[in-house]
Amino acid sequence: MELPVELRGLIEKSLESSNIKELQKNSESISLKYREESGRGNRLVTEDIEALAYSAVRMPATFAAVYTALKNTLEICDLKIDSMLDVGAGTGAGTWAINDLVDFEEATCLEREDAMMNLGKSFMQESEIQSLMNVKWEKFDLIGSEIKQKADLVVCSYVLNELNENDRKIALEKLWNATNKILLIIEPGTPVGFSEIKQLRKILMKHGGNVIAPCPNIEICQMPDDDWCHSTCRVARTKIHKLLKNGDVPYEDEKFSYIAVCKESIEKKDFVRVLRHPKIESGKITLQVCSKDGISERIVTKKEKELFKIARKVKCGEYIENM
Repeated sequence: MELPVELRGLIEKSLESSNIKELQKNSESISLKYREESGRGNRLVTEDIEALAYSAVRMPATFAAVYTALKNTLEICDLKIDSMLDVGAGTGAGTWAINDLVDFEEATCLEREDAMMNLGKSFMQESEIQSLMNVKWEKFDLIGSEIKQKADLVVCSYVLNELNENDRKIALEKLWNATNKILLIIEPGTPVGFSEIKQLRKILMKHGGNVIAPCPNIEICQMPDDDWCHSTCRVARTKIHKLLKNGDVPYEDEKFSYIAVCKESIEKKDFVRVLRHPKIESGKITLQVCSKDGISERIVTKKEKELFKIARKVKCGEYIENM
């Protein structure tokens, strides 16, 4: 998956006058901060040069994760979305992804850091996409402020993992109260990230939420405590992206965990979710899947011609209908 051509061009244009070594230094610093300081509520990206580095190295992966999670959600449950709210929008990657999937009439990005907000706002205003040019940006602290708006779709990506457990619960209540139809939360696809998603899932269900995705089983999550559930998406790397991340291959794989919860009672399609990459052997493919009946192993043979073709191509985190 690649960033939209226009967004990629805007990022590259914003980096033209920057010193590459300084960008590399800030890119490494940001990565270190996210690894070591998440979960404390600390400010992680505050300077303009940091926001520029962030846009180059993290916007592609964030765009891909939000796009994949929302696409999966809308394929399972077709709901009309007229308004959206991107909370902790960063430089706006999530909103660009949503714009590719939803014809919203009203959109707002809420962001705490001026450097991130100013850069994200400039990308949208310099684009030629009217829906993005009309997006409102507001300075906002998820813990220190109340969300005044309500929207059909509320998205919060890679934000709640930066908070401590108590603040995370406070933030979740604000997000849920701001939601008219769907709340989509995305976190890193790690054991810690999934554990947080699992806890948020329990809280939202107690508040009457209906889980849309990624779970076929809408009751208790069947994943053992020593295991985790995630999705993956392959992200194309630009020349500057490879340079700043010291990467050799032309892509990176973004792992993420997510939950999409609806306020309405919904009718979901019948599907299973593939939990691990398929094990392909001669004449058979073994899948670990989650279904409405729980987690199980499913062996698909060549005798099941159509299903076998699907199983050969399916990836971790994807769905198979009517299996």
